[in-house]
Amino acid sequence: MNVVIKSALIVTVLMCFLTGCGHEQHGAVSSQVDTVRELEQTGMTSAIPAEYFKTAEQQGKVVKIDYESRDYVRDESVITKTAYVYLPYGYDGNDTDNRYNIVYLMHGGGGHAGDFFEHGSFRELIDNMIEKGDIEPTLIVSPSFYSAGSSDDYDSSVSELRVFYKDFEEHLMPAVEGQFHTYAESTSSDDMKASRHHRAFGGFSLGSVTTWMMFCHSCDYIEYFLTMSGACWYYGGYGDFQTEKNVDLIEQLVNDNDLDKRGYFIYQGVGTNDDLKAQSVDMAEEMLSRSNVFTPDHYVFYQKEGGQHDYYSAMEFVYNALPLFFGSEP
Repeated sequence: MNVVIKSALIVTVLMCFLTGCGHEQHGAVSSQVDTVRELEQTGMTSAIPAEYFKTAEQQGKVVKIDYESRDYVRDESVITKTAYVYLPYGYDGNDTDNRYNIVYLMHGGGGHAGDFFEHGSFRELIDNMIEKGDIEPTLIVSPSFYSAGSSDDYDSSVSELRVFYKDFEEHLMPAVEGQFHTYAESTSSDDMKASRHHRAFGGFSLGSVTTWMMFCHSCDYIEYFLTMSGACWYYGGYGDFQTEKNVDLIEQLVNDNDLDKRGYFIYQGVGTNDDLKAQSVDMAEEMLSRSNVFTPDHYVFYQKEGGQHDYYSAMEFVYNALPLFFGSEP
C-alpha cells in the first residue's frame, strides 16, 4: 500500500544540493490503508519537543533475547547472538488477539545489540510518541550485525553487514516474531512475507548501509526503510561510492518485484553538519533525479539542521519517520 504524500508540514526546501495508532486487532490491515501522510519529498526535519525526553506515565520495557544463528562471514558454524526488544506499555504476552507493528534498528560501526536503547533518551522518546498518539504501540528491536567473537574494525564490520540479511531472514526475525505478537501468523517465510506491511528496518551510519542492503535483499519481508547518515554500498564502498550503479539496482528491484503496487517507502535522513553527509546527498540527488520511479509516496529525503554524525540526529529521524510508517491518527 503506497504512502500518499503531498504537502502539509512546514518544511524548508532542501538547500544543500538543489541550490549549492493504538495497536490494531489481529487480522486488521495496515493503518496506511486509511491514512494519508502529507509531507514534502525534501526538506528539514521537525525538532523533537523537549517534553518527549521526559519520563512518560506509560512506560514500555526492554527485554533481552538470545537466539541461535550462524557465522555467515566465515564457516557458517552455529553461534549465539543477542538482541534487545522494546515492548510498549500494556504489552501482554498472554494476549494473542492484539498484534503489533515492528521496527528493527541497526547500530553503527563498533556498536552492539541494544545500542539504540543506551543513547540519549531513546526509550523515553518512544514511550512519549506512543503515549501522545504519534505512533501505534510498536515493538522496537535493537540487534547487531556482528557475529559472536568477530572484530569491530572497519573491514570486518562491512563484511558482517553485507551478510546480515541471512541472519535476519533465517534467525533473528523468526526468533523475535515467534516470541512476540506481530502480524506474522507464524514464523514461516510465507507468513513473514505476508506481514511485510507491518515491518520496518532502519539504521544509523553503517547501520544505514545495512538498511540499504536489507532493501536489496529482503524487500519481500519489509515495506518501510529508514536510512540515517549512510548510502547504499551494494556496489563499491567507502571512498568508492558507485552511486549511479547502486540506484540502478534499486530501480531494477522496484520494477522486478512490482514494489510500486506491493508498496515500499524509504525515508532517508542526514544532518547538515554531518562530516560524512556527501555520500547521502549524492545518493539522494540520484534518487530524486528519477522522479518517474522514486515518487514522493515511495521516497523522501530530509535533513536535520545542524545535525552531526551522531545518535542525536538519528533520534530526530526516528521521531520524524515512524509516524509515516505506523502513525495512529485516522
